[in-house]
This record gives sequence, structure tokens and C-alpha cells, in this order.
Amino acid sequence: MILVVDDEAHIVRVVAFKLRSAGFEVIEAFDGEEAWDRLEESRVDLVLTDRQMPILDGIELARRIASNPRTTNLPVIMLTARGFRLTPSELSDAGIVEMIDKPFSPRGLVERIEEVLADRNAGEAAA
Repeated sequence: MILVVDDEAHIVRVVAFKLRSAGFEVIEAFDGEEAWDRLEESRVDLVLTDRQMPILDGIELARRIASNPRTTNLPVIMLTARGFRLTPSELSDAGIVEMIDKPFSPRGLVERIEEVLADRNAGEAAA
């Protein structure tokens, strides 16, 4: 299951539609705090979050995910406005596996999510 988080409803709708069309189960949230609540309620395989959101932004959400023993291995992909970058250590510390600039290709995003999940599943199988 993929958790899609963005305060822009049209982005959530487009991404959720594309992911569902690709066969994924999707849950939606419109800010970081709502996303954290969804993580408490559901078993999620990947979080796709916007960086800039009200209440709890994407970076703080990713840090909360990374610091919680129950969610620490949950991969996070962050959507961001062009030009915003984190250092490799900041990405690693927050559990962010990739940053993708807006605007993005929905098809390319689905392909990248499939790759991240395949890599995660391969790593779990090897462990």
C-alpha cells in the first residue's frame, strides 16, 4: 500500500489514480499530521510526500517515520519544487530514498515507485 501525501488535492488525485491504475492500493492524506495518523492505522509499503505542507511538512514527516521503530525502514519519496535540495546525509537521516521535482511525469513516478519497492523487497528477501 502506498500513502500519497500532498496539500494540493489535484496532485493527490492524479497520483492516486495513476498508482491504482498500475495495481497499487493507495491511501491519501493532505498534510503530514494526517499522514502520520494514516500510518498508525494502516500497513504502508512506501510514502510519497510533498515537502512543503501545512501542520507537519514532508521533511518532518520523513524524520518522524525514520525515528519510529515501527516505520524506520519505510521508504519515503519526496516531491519538491525545483531547486530545493537536501544533502545526501540529510536524505539518509530522514529515510528519503529520492527527491523528485515538480512538475513530474506521473508515469515516470509510478516507474520509480515500482523500482524502489522492488529494491526494498529484494533487500528483505536477502535478509
